[in-house]
Amino acid sequence: MSAGLPLLRAVIFAYSEMGAMGLEALLALGAEIPLVVTHPDDPDEKSWFRSVGALAEAASIPVFRSKGPRAPGCRDAVRDARPDFLFSFYYRRLIPPEILVLAPRGAYNLHGSLLPKFRGRAPVNWALIEGAEKTGVTLHVMDADADHGDIVGQREIPIAGRETALSLSRKLVEAGRALLVETVPAIARGEEKHIPQDHAGATVYGGRRPEDGRIDWWRGAIEIDRLVRAVTDPWPGAFGYLGARKLTVWEAWPEVGAGSLRPGTIRMDRDTRTVRVETGGGCLRLERVQLEGESAGAAWDSLRGSVEEGGRLT
Repeated sequence: MSAGLPLLRAVIFAYSEMGAMGLEALLALGAEIPLVVTHPDDPDEKSWFRSVGALAEAASIPVFRSKGPRAPGCRDAVRDARPDFLFSFYYRRLIPPEILVLAPRGAYNLHGSLLPKFRGRAPVNWALIEGAEKTGVTLHVMDADADHGDIVGQREIPIAGRETALSLSRKLVEAGRALLVETVPAIARGEEKHIPQDHAGATVYGGRRPEDGRIDWWRGAIEIDRLVRAVTDPWPGAFGYLGARKLTVWEAWPEVGAGSLRPGTIRMDRDTRTVRVETGGGCLRLERVQLEGESAGAAWDSLRGSVEEGGRLT
């Protein structure tokens, strides 16, 4: 640790860019890290983040890779590392009590929301889908339940009007870095504050699957736009169907107003080269789309030869 601070010996469970940042932040603070537990890198995943395993190996830190903490050998590896602390940075599985007890001075998780709001999986995506005006990061004590323990610190950030999951994720990584710099020295000294969560005010969300991006055109344009921004590239995307062909909407713009046509109806404006889709509340102007089997591109260029005025998306 930095001058005047006691040694912090910690095993880190980490994945994604938040995990890479957490490892970097603790190393910069002088922590001793005898082991990093992470997931195998998935070559089929369209990732925007660095490999935690590769980063740890570059720092000569032993790495244990598995799908989850109950994998054979994981508990033994953590026990043999003799940690005082555990930290979890976007590790994708709940760490069980039999591993948490191996850290006599405490186990802490960095979560991508302002707990107790948006507990659970995919908090960034859900915050955008739900139209939240702010979010942040929370460092909290780990216990047997997900995102449940006492809060040690939080950093709040506003959600911009055209925020995407990627832009918001990058902001949260930097907020997380600042929070660790602020809180880890106090944890090392045993001087951190513990604030119980308001469990009655908690909101809990599950994980998201690619098929959850299906657009319901009977919903309003503003709500659909939030879904588009929540799951756009590098996530799987929001989509509908043009006949039997899947149409992924990577970028769009909501236009509020009374519609006169059935939701899903496509309006092609040749004068302005724009494509609009009627919704249950206003129109959604399509900006960047991708028809199944083709490359992504501007909506007009992608659709002008494939759809007639008045065609429908389902």
